[in-house]
Amino acid sequence: MTPEAALLRVIHCLDRARESGFKTKAFVRALDVVRSTSLDEIERRATRSTLTDLDGIGSSTAAVIADAVAGRYPAYLAKIEAESGVPITAGGQIYRDALRGDCHVHSTWSDGGAPIEAMAATAMSVGHEYMVQTDHSARLTIAHGLNEERLAQQLDQIEAINQQFADAGDDFRILSGMEVDILEDGSLDLCDEMLSRLDVVVASVHSKLRMERGQMTERMLAAVTSPHVDILGHCTGRMIGKRPPSDFDADAVFAACADSHTAVEINCRPERLDPPRELLRRAVELGCWFTIDTDAHATGHLEWQPLGCDRAAECEVPVERILNALPVDDLLAWTRRPR
Repeated sequence: MTPEAALLRVIHCLDRARESGFKTKAFVRALDVVRSTSLDEIERRATRSTLTDLDGIGSSTAAVIADAVAGRYPAYLAKIEAESGVPITAGGQIYRDALRGDCHVHSTWSDGGAPIEAMAATAMSVGHEYMVQTDHSARLTIAHGLNEERLAQQLDQIEAINQQFADAGDDFRILSGMEVDILEDGSLDLCDEMLSRLDVVVASVHSKLRMERGQMTERMLAAVTSPHVDILGHCTGRMIGKRPPSDFDADAVFAACADSHTAVEINCRPERLDPPRELLRRAVELGCWFTIDTDAHATGHLEWQPLGCDRAAECEVPVERILNALPVDDLLAWTRRPR
């Protein structure tokens, strides 16, 4: 394991463990230093115990680098790997085994912490056959959302990366997508022409979350019945312990999702776990389709699917109604169906 690979793996595990403070920043900084310093110098300093003389390398990061240089599996990495694993129940494992991809993934194009290539490599390593690249739309300026020009550039990059996979004989595919903001009137934050170019569209509410119940219901109904929308993202917008769920007529919205074949996302982020159990059970009763998505903003987040799988098992979501349990061609046939 190279020093760079060791530091990347530590960062992955810290992200998986939801560690977003000083510790993660220290390892990210050390990674930058290693990447900008010749391997010869890194090895020489590791041998002489002078790694901490480099600005940005502390004692913990130096120990990981030194272990890697010496050909040892870094002790700190082994510790954080053991501590950060995501458990899963026997019932949840049935759902996890069925999943073939992840339909909600972010990258450094918007507010994610890793480039598309790194997210794809991690998705492959956890056994996925595909992932849908769904960076934010332009309205969410705090997340550096993509306007039409930047989205077009991203589509070109996705095509190029997929060609690299094909040339290497790898069947993994990145599908084009976007997490499009549902605007206050229920319209979508992207023009029809660009929406039609995407393989998968996730529509989510990110603003005016305390909107009056009737207005929020109409806003969501307009979005989920759009011919462009495939998935309703984190439907209540809640942040557990920080922000309550939005108020809307769940029966009306989920019935419209079922009629329009718009999947309801089971969001796996630990701070979301959205929809709440009672709403998820109601969506099941009303015949909705579902996706189990990580909403990943870093490579480690791609390992959060067990959280959503456990929730699906607990609420008895039919496996045959989970969209990302479909093979990629069947998924695309589903999203491109006449509506």
